[in-house]
Amino acid sequence: MVPDYLTIADAAKLIRQRELSPVELVESRFARIEKFDGKLNSFIRVLADTAHAAARTAENEIGAGKYRGPLNGIPLGLKDIYETAGIPTTGHSKVMRDHVPKADAFSVRKLREAGAVVMGKLATHEFALGGPSFDLPWPPARNPWDTARFTGGSSSGTGASVAAGLVLGGTGSDTGGSIRGPSAFCGLAGIKPTYGLISRMGILPLAFSLDHAGPMGWTAEDCAIMLQAMAGHDPADPGSANRAIPDYRAALQGDVKGLRVGLVRHFYERDNEANAATRNAIDAAAKKLEELGCSVRELTLSPLPEWSACGMTIMLCEAYSIHEANLRRRFTDFGENFRDRMVLGGLVSGADYVQALRRRRELVAQLDRTMQGVDIVMTAAAPSEAPPIDQVPKFALFERPSLTIAFNITGSPAMSVCCGYTETGLPLSFQIVGKRFEDATVLRLAHAYEQATPWRGRRPNLS
Repeated sequence: MVPDYLTIADAAKLIRQRELSPVELVESRFARIEKFDGKLNSFIRVLADTAHAAARTAENEIGAGKYRGPLNGIPLGLKDIYETAGIPTTGHSKVMRDHVPKADAFSVRKLREAGAVVMGKLATHEFALGGPSFDLPWPPARNPWDTARFTGGSSSGTGASVAAGLVLGGTGSDTGGSIRGPSAFCGLAGIKPTYGLISRMGILPLAFSLDHAGPMGWTAEDCAIMLQAMAGHDPADPGSANRAIPDYRAALQGDVKGLRVGLVRHFYERDNEANAATRNAIDAAAKKLEELGCSVRELTLSPLPEWSACGMTIMLCEAYSIHEANLRRRFTDFGENFRDRMVLGGLVSGADYVQALRRRRELVAQLDRTMQGVDIVMTAAAPSEAPPIDQVPKFALFERPSLTIAFNITGSPAMSVCCGYTETGLPLSFQIVGKRFEDATVLRLAHAYEQATPWRGRRPNLS
């Protein structure tokens, strides 16, 4: 019998040893989807026929001695802004309900080439910004730790489906925190890689200069496995970096002793005050890193509202430029949350945008200078556990400064790492940030922390 919960790494080992069949694994995930997704709403579209065919292909290839690597036969889900050839890609919006791409996104093609089995298209927030919205063609995803709670956004379906074991990993996107937020609220490991490490070609854009694509999994090791497949230069994406890709999984085994960690405490104690459970969990995580041999000292950066105002101005302006034509022609086809947020983008002047770009350069330079003395920045990923889904305000993004958008501004690799649970069993997380293109260091530290703590042994009770 296939276990209800498996990591990518564990499943890959069993498949490699011929102790688990890709077909059996995929069938077991579809059984869980049928049993549980009615209350989670994590899938927009289930791709049973193509997934079964891909699983059979993987099984036949492995049986013939052609093993593609640790994603071979592994069931994954795709956030429904990743284009899929011949399969609708909607952005969770009525506006693109009938959009059927002719080609896979670059990163989807790379995942398929690595042998991954695409199980379906996952819920998001409208065009990766809206939500949670109740006036769209599909309902919002719900948190498997408590279905009355918010998943975080906008990679909501990925957060829910991976946490619930409906898939073993999934894709997300992150323009201001949309990988790290759902990973924090759903208890996952989720990394926003360095800007340009993964191509955005074939991914519906929100804000070109801030958009990042990345993996979400149960562990840092699972993220490393997915990142290995997804990363790589793509000439079709002007923001794509042409750099050698290291072996991220092998790098997990490196020593973390001597790593210098800078704790930006004022972000979550003063600028966007986190609750006591979150603050205590981060303090405990920092102590654990010290026990692992890291040095931890406090850092001060510009106040969080300055980072947030800069990032939100850029994001709203760039997003409005993408959606302006449809907003003028089809305003009522958008959900209320998305269109009302986008109206704000129409109010941003050219002068505002240019000033935000100037401030961005200053903030990037500030972080670069600060990180000359540390290897990792540590701070909060969210100010609390997941809130009730019906209590998330329409303009929640703008009511408190974002704890995550700073590292979209800088393009730095940034990762959410689970660091405990509340008394009611909801996940808590911290955020670690590395220097650009030092994603391997971020993953290595996250992996070492996971190995030294019990948090990866706990899963949602869906019964």
